[in-house]
Amino acid sequence: MTVSKPGGTEDPSAEPVSGEATVLQTLARGLGVLEAVAEGNGTATPKTLARQLGIKQSTCYHLLRTLRADGYVVRLPGGNFDIGPRGSTLGKHLSARTGPAPEISAILTRLHNKTRETSYVCGWYHGTILMQQVLHGLHSLTVKNLDVGYVGNMHARASCLAVLAHLPASQVATMFDGTPLTKLTANTISDFNELTNELETIRRRGYALDIEAFAEDVCCVSAPFFDPSGTPAGSFSVSVPVSRFQQTRTALSTEVREAGALATNLLKTGRLVITAAPNSPESRSL
Repeated sequence: MTVSKPGGTEDPSAEPVSGEATVLQTLARGLGVLEAVAEGNGTATPKTLARQLGIKQSTCYHLLRTLRADGYVVRLPGGNFDIGPRGSTLGKHLSARTGPAPEISAILTRLHNKTRETSYVCGWYHGTILMQQVLHGLHSLTVKNLDVGYVGNMHARASCLAVLAHLPASQVATMFDGTPLTKLTANTISDFNELTNELETIRRRGYALDIEAFAEDVCCVSAPFFDPSGTPAGSFSVSVPVSRFQQTRTALSTEVREAGALATNLLKTGRLVITAAPNSPESRSL
């Protein structure tokens, strides 16, 4: 199928894919630039964006000019670009629709306060496992691309494996059918049978591990939480550098499982109850 502009000329920004569906390359590139600017946190320049996205620098200038005119990006002193007011508004709307409930967020805060490490909560959103909230730890730890809204590479992330382990095998098979398991690091599972065995181990153990499977030098521990029907609703996770993993693994697995249990009870009873430790006063509700 040929996509034409008025007057009969072909539209070079449209790429036919199947039937009546088309992909507007200019729009896709513009969104890619917007996303890259957001990830850059004020460090993005036309040159770095063009190199990162594999597009011509002149094309990048045009896209940035358009996004800037509409308020989606702003040009900072010195020539760098950052997210503008309309881009920020989009982010706020997305967070409002996909973010965790206040009680779930409170459990994440508790997990973060107890571990003092980078902590995450994920949940189901439109059939995928979405990163909903991140609280960064006191120690420096940066995991590239892993931020609110991220849904990719479920086979490599403990936060996703903790959920997948408690889904029906047929559902997991459907999710990964025909999908290559990308090898992100030397430790990434890239075979579906190996993934299935790992999910069985996670079910028995009660929590999932990512030992430099998503990113080198980073380890992650994650535990699921469930809705009243027993279906996994999401997971709580903590990430640490590999240098601290062995000494903290047991404590972190205990904390993420506690967070999962609190959230499961919350979804079942509608109340957020912190169970008292031995020799402490009675349990308290939040």
